[in-house]
Amino acid sequence: MRLYWAPNTRSLRVLWLLEEIGAPYERVLVDLKNGGQRTPAFHAVNPMEKVPALQDGEACVAESGAIIAYLAEKFPDAGLAPAIGDARRGRYLQWLFFSGACVEGALTQKFGNVEMPEGSAGWGSFDKVFNVLDEVLSANPYLLGEKFSAADVLIASDLHFTINIFKMLEPRPVFASYLERCQSRPAFARAAQINSDGI
Repeated sequence: MRLYWAPNTRSLRVLWLLEEIGAPYERVLVDLKNGGQRTPAFHAVNPMEKVPALQDGEACVAESGAIIAYLAEKFPDAGLAPAIGDARRGRYLQWLFFSGACVEGALTQKFGNVEMPEGSAGWGSFDKVFNVLDEVLSANPYLLGEKFSAADVLIASDLHFTINIFKMLEPRPVFASYLERCQSRPAFARAAQINSDGI
């Protein structure tokens, strides 16, 4: 498997999941500042010319949520996704899609200072998105209850960037506790070190 990535991007979440899984993979650093994402070779992997992107033999997967879903299913022994038929799978899929469909939309709305009626936006509103996350994480240590999953990689990454990096959301105790639980995992520490080293 080959991960195309760059530091300080959404690649961090895929690095984290790959470190959780523990399977061997190759990292290919894409030089975004000098247009490395616009080469014909990378365009063939991800026509959107963004990182992260994953190449696994003949399979190419882009969009970080899709890559995370792909990897969690490819490596079921890692225990990061409920099996088909497991009652928790519905919520697991909900949270995987929530990241791209709701969190990203809410952040775009906030960052762009776009006023939209709550009923017109698929994510409702910026406040609604984070209040829903507050609600579920106030009741459970992780999104699926007691068990950490690939969905937590996505949502914890979203919260990390929203609160700690972009400062778009006031810190809340429930989010601070959740991030502490998630980011205390050895796989996150390894991914953060890779991201920091940039290699």
